[in-house]
Amino acid sequence: MLTFRHFAAGCTAVLLLAPPALRPASAAEDFPFGMEMTLDALPQPGSKRVPDLDIGDKGDTVLELWCKGGKGQFSVAGNTIVFIAGKIEDRNCPAARAQADDELIAALSAATNWKRQGDLITFSGPKTLRFRLNTN
Repeated sequence: MLTFRHFAAGCTAVLLLAPPALRPASAAEDFPFGMEMTLDALPQPGSKRVPDLDIGDKGDTVLELWCKGGKGQFSVAGNTIVFIAGKIEDRNCPAARAQADDELIAALSAATNWKRQGDLITFSGPKTLRFRLNTN
């Protein structure tokens, strides 16, 4: 007689033996929609700020950079990513911080892939960017 326990064990075995593309993604592998992350970098000289991204449930993003701030949008399909910057506020930034902000926005916009390993999110493209999820 087939019991629920036998059925559940069989389903588990099928999922474990299935190719990775057919397995459901675990939470550790999901793109961090609805979360905030901070660039894995040191602050600019004379500042304590480090860029962070607050990503909404649908990919809408608020960027707080070394000086500038603004909005953008992430679109994700598998490990492929597209970032489109929206309106970015200048905020009377010193030249070095403004340039660093512009370079960060350009690197995010040029990223083509992403990967999650625990609390570390890596965006890959011409330049690799690493962010840490804010889990506190």
